[in-house]
Amino acid sequence: MALSATLAAAIDLVKANVAIVGLCAPLLFLVYLVVVYRRLSHVPGPFLASLTNLVRLRWVLTRHAQHIHINLHKSYGSLVRIGPNAVSVGDPAEIQQIYGLTGNYLKSGFYPVLQPHAKGAAMPGLFNTQDENLHRVLKKPIANIYSMSNLVSFEPYVNSTMSVFFNELDARFVKTGRVCDLGVWLQRFAFDVIGEITFSRRLGFLEGAQDVDGIMHSIWHHFEKAAAVGQIPWVDKLWNKNRLLAWFWPPATSPIVRFATERADERIAKSELDDGEMNGRDFLSRFIEAKSKDDKTPDWALTAWTTSNVLAGSDTTAILLRTILYNLLRHPRSLQQLQIELREAADRGNLSDDAVGWSEAKDLPFLDACIKEAGRLHPPFGLQLERIVPAGGAVICGKRLAAGTIVGINAWVAHRDESVFGSNASTWDPNRWLCADEGRRKLMERSLLTVRPRNPFMRGQGLTLRSFLQFGAGHRSCIGKNISQLETYKLIPTLLRKYEVCMMRGTQAEAEANSILDCTCQPSSGVARRKLLVRGTDWI
Repeated sequence: MALSATLAAAIDLVKANVAIVGLCAPLLFLVYLVVVYRRLSHVPGPFLASLTNLVRLRWVLTRHAQHIHINLHKSYGSLVRIGPNAVSVGDPAEIQQIYGLTGNYLKSGFYPVLQPHAKGAAMPGLFNTQDENLHRVLKKPIANIYSMSNLVSFEPYVNSTMSVFFNELDARFVKTGRVCDLGVWLQRFAFDVIGEITFSRRLGFLEGAQDVDGIMHSIWHHFEKAAAVGQIPWVDKLWNKNRLLAWFWPPATSPIVRFATERADERIAKSELDDGEMNGRDFLSRFIEAKSKDDKTPDWALTAWTTSNVLAGSDTTAILLRTILYNLLRHPRSLQQLQIELREAADRGNLSDDAVGWSEAKDLPFLDACIKEAGRLHPPFGLQLERIVPAGGAVICGKRLAAGTIVGINAWVAHRDESVFGSNASTWDPNRWLCADEGRRKLMERSLLTVRPRNPFMRGQGLTLRSFLQFGAGHRSCIGKNISQLETYKLIPTLLRKYEVCMMRGTQAEAEANSILDCTCQPSSGVARRKLLVRGTDWI
């Protein structure tokens, strides 16, 4: 009886405690929500976004997060709370503070989500590491390799890839009259350029008209997944980058890392044969040389460097190329203006017939303006470039934000600031970069989420690195920006001098009968242009 009474009492006690917990849990959760809300309650934004990052996740899953951010800033102003501890900054005047060369604002937990797996562990790289010391260790040995003064030595390899690109366009589309999906072909071109300059050979995207080893799809899937998971980074730490789970279920090597590693192995094997066909000064050979000279470089650095070239060296370039050509085709007056500039330069003997050189293209002001405008309107990264407010907090857009707050500027928002770029900031207008008001032009350049030129080699060439808006800013900007610059300034004028590109509207017969190009656009330099019909739906 005594035992039964004791058990009954214990059961009653448990029930009472459960009832207390049941009553307290909602109260504690409510207190938690109040504390979370109050942290940034002085920053306006959607109410639900102040309580959970699931709202941010939903925006990304729509694949239109950049447009949602633009509308949020129109509704709430320069500062918008987009998460319990995240603030979107819309004022381009804050670029210097957040992304300046001092590096006080460290990268957020979004970036490790971008790290691919290699040999069962996450592999950091120059772009995706949060560790500033590791970033310096990885960058120092190879920084000079990416300088424009060095990259111009790769120009013949870009030329050879352009030649193959044009041969494929001629054989598959010009001679047959078929419609070209130019967006896809531009990405294949960018991949094969990376193959030429990194591994001394094209990778087969152009000649095979294919996605070699599915790498284009793998990169797209990698970024698509990271964009979503990066809104709630602890999920990645708990599941994808969990070292304890990795002991039991080692993650497979990323297909991107595997692709880069296999190409590197093939390149090294061929160089050992010494058949004379290899470029002894390609990126891989220089990476190997750099690693051998710096004993602080980790063993996996070679894999990280080559993977970075493959992962980031093609996608951003392809997006920029597509954006430029798409907008030129959609705006015939801009296309005609550029064609006239190319024709006049050719008449003066300042453009090569076969392949426009970097030294020739860099001095074409309207070409530069078109590239700037394309990058301004359509940056490839449609989310905030997140940073963490340093110790002591900061005042951003007139509001104090506590240390540890995640802040970031979405280039899609900043590049549409009408107080800087004018009332037509949301529309294509390359001529805004040719305005006579130097003060206004400099204000626009300072308002770009881009690189501040420090290299005196670049300053002397009539062109600033601000032309490239998709590579971040400050000391953590993309190290490969000059590769994209070299490709873009060479391919666009060369393509437009060789082809009369017609965007298909309606049926193919209608497109043929209504070419968007005027005969006044024809260059008088003796270069005969071929007609290339391209798909007319959105391909950027």
